[in-house]
Amino acid sequence: MKAVVMAGGEGTRLRPMTSSMPKPLLPVANRPIMEHVLRLLKRHGLNETVVTVQFLASLVKNYFGDGEELGMELTYANEEKPLGTAGSVKNAEEALKDDTFLVISGDALTDFDLTDLIAFHKAKGGLVTVCLTRVPNPLEFGITIVDEEGQVERFLEKPTWGQVFSDTVNTGIYVMEPEVFDYVQADTSVDWSGDVFPQLMKEGKPIYGYIAEGYWEDVGTHESYVKAQADVLERKVDVELDGFEISPGVWVAEGAEVHPDAVLRGPLYIGDYAKIEADVEIREHTVVGSNVVVKSGAFLHRAVVHDNVYIGQHSNLRGCVIGKNTDIMRAARIEDGAVIGDECLVGEESIIQGNVRVYPFKTIEAGAFVNTSVIWESRGQAHLFGARGVSGILNVEITPELAVRLAGAYATTLKKGATVTTARDHSRGARALKRAVISALQTSAIDVRDLENVPLPVARQQTARGSAGGIMIRTSPGVPDSVDIMFFDERGADLSQALQRKLDRVYARQEYRRAFPGEIGDLHFPSSVFDSYTGSLLRNVDTTGIADANLKVVVDASNGSAGLVLPSLLGRLGVDALTINPGLDESRPTETAESRRAGLVRLGEIVSSARAAFGVRFDPVGERLSLVDELGRIIEDDRALLVMLDLVAAERRSGRVALPVTTTRVAEQVAAYHGTQVEWTTTSPDDLTRVGREESTIFGGDGRGGFIVPEFSSVFDGSAAFVRLLALVARTQLTLSQIDARIPRAHVLRRDLATPWAVKGLVMRRVVEAAGDREVDTTDGVRVVEADGRWVMVLPDPAEAVTHLWAEGPDDASSQALLDEWSAIVDSAGD
Repeated sequence: MKAVVMAGGEGTRLRPMTSSMPKPLLPVANRPIMEHVLRLLKRHGLNETVVTVQFLASLVKNYFGDGEELGMELTYANEEKPLGTAGSVKNAEEALKDDTFLVISGDALTDFDLTDLIAFHKAKGGLVTVCLTRVPNPLEFGITIVDEEGQVERFLEKPTWGQVFSDTVNTGIYVMEPEVFDYVQADTSVDWSGDVFPQLMKEGKPIYGYIAEGYWEDVGTHESYVKAQADVLERKVDVELDGFEISPGVWVAEGAEVHPDAVLRGPLYIGDYAKIEADVEIREHTVVGSNVVVKSGAFLHRAVVHDNVYIGQHSNLRGCVIGKNTDIMRAARIEDGAVIGDECLVGEESIIQGNVRVYPFKTIEAGAFVNTSVIWESRGQAHLFGARGVSGILNVEITPELAVRLAGAYATTLKKGATVTTARDHSRGARALKRAVISALQTSAIDVRDLENVPLPVARQQTARGSAGGIMIRTSPGVPDSVDIMFFDERGADLSQALQRKLDRVYARQEYRRAFPGEIGDLHFPSSVFDSYTGSLLRNVDTTGIADANLKVVVDASNGSAGLVLPSLLGRLGVDALTINPGLDESRPTETAESRRAGLVRLGEIVSSARAAFGVRFDPVGERLSLVDELGRIIEDDRALLVMLDLVAAERRSGRVALPVTTTRVAEQVAAYHGTQVEWTTTSPDDLTRVGREESTIFGGDGRGGFIVPEFSSVFDGSAAFVRLLALVARTQLTLSQIDARIPRAHVLRRDLATPWAVKGLVMRRVVEAAGDREVDTTDGVRVVEADGRWVMVLPDPAEAVTHLWAEGPDDASSQALLDEWSAIVDSAGD
């Protein structure tokens, strides 16, 4: 039986380690990862192996040759272009077409029992057996569910936390029959789990899942690379170590010289012919490569040092990786998470901060303090994008330097000469950062249309008028010392997940495009922005009946940019409006929950005393809307969604409404009563936006003051929602309190539970298991529906160590009981 080792990947997330070395050749405990894989294959009798190569293929071939030194027979299948996981194996079909074969990655460290895996495959008689394992964080892998017989029921590649339904993941190790090649097109990029397996399952072909016991680590990031070293030294994985264990956990290879006065605190590894001088201290989880010299007084802790490195006197290396042939001069300090590429020079007394990347062949001057990556690439943040774009504390996490790099990365994803619209709220911080953003865009060959201070919906609408994208900077809602840098696509909507990842990759690599002097972008300040916006709004939203209804309304602009649109808008509507808090207040660019509540109470008092039809309160950037009825009573945001839904559905009598799955099922009753239907979406605003763009959609909302008016825009827009509400109330001639009274009461309760990242996958698997035969909806997270219609939803937070729960029953007591029951299930997974 033959094996296929896939060794063609670039390992981009591991740069600069992989800038001049293919990922399978990265050393783990001073031996290439792929050598550990080949030795595992040999232990299980798989001596004939085909290696698929593409990136820096010659280096792999030169290192392993024909496999004679390992006692194996190696042949190579070279890809002229990346062919994907299945396409690369198809490329080796000629050598594999006669018998069952095993596929394994050349850059994952494992000690799985491959003999048992093969026996399982033969016993089941399937076409494919997928080797599975359980991991604490399944986001970077394809998750898989199997039935009691071991047959695969479902695959999902690289899910978001809202899609996680198990912690059982695909390791990329397969046993296959040659017939599988009939499902792989030659010379085409094809993926096993993304393309081939779904087709096999669709045709009813037998695919089995073997859940392996043992160690497996996909060495795809700096953190996992360092972890793999520690796990080998801790003997958590059964691999061979060259050398001698001179004391518990202290491994020294042949020819190494260790001075008696050196302090070694294992587990650690010192490679062959390394030289460790007196007064050196090497502590746990450090790997010193071959021919490395460590001078006196140096300190190394959790450091991974590749071959032929010089480490000067009194140098201090903690949690870093040092590439081969690099010189670290006297008293240099390299902090946790830093990576120094091959053949670099780090000068005396220089300091390289944590997570900095220094690319190959670079020189760090003596005494330099380096806190950003040198020249080309830097470490990508784990969560660059959050729920509101890129967010953080002003001048701490979000600095002008970061804003410049982000804008440069964004510009690099666009074509030269494209136009980007920029805007901000009325805070000083946003103004300062926007100037930095504009400079970065112009110097990246991008023309800029700067709207200055405008409401968020206006920025989106103006972006959609011929720009390739947009950037809005605002104060984070409810957090006065933080800012959000929001990126839009050409339609003015938030960037899709795919575009966010693209921007993230460019930012992580710091491969920014810079314009030649003649290519510097222009800067324009468009005129009549507000008149253009209100004109378009009033042309697209039906305002019939407003002028004849003699409505009086109270509008609270919250001292934000929404007040900039209101004069033009209210004047054209011909409505009797009392506007309060219209002026901009730079000292209050956002509002806390308490100040927002106080503002609504005050608005209610004014509405009641003025005998107005209703009152509305905009958020500071004009994106969201809160309501007060004619009696001065606050209509809570989740209730306001039902009121608006009732009004729209009653008038339209057909179509779809877009609502997140966390919305009360009372919304279904309201929609159905009026002949409309609900399209349930994830909790992500861009998913609501996606449905909002569809032709049959008549309304959308999130239950937190965000409303979509599809005839005008597919994004949240407070002004558009206000105009539509005015027209609906005018035409229906009912008060908001009357509409509210005819809608059934909802009983949705919510709870947030602290959940360590390491157990989030386990939590979701436990939830699915606990659901049993009950209906399960995985639109976002896992929603379990009881036979009597009660439901609970469990959703892991994508950015925080928290799991969110919602429950709905016929009354609060029932909802509370359901919430308590499932909270206990979530908590038990972390015990």
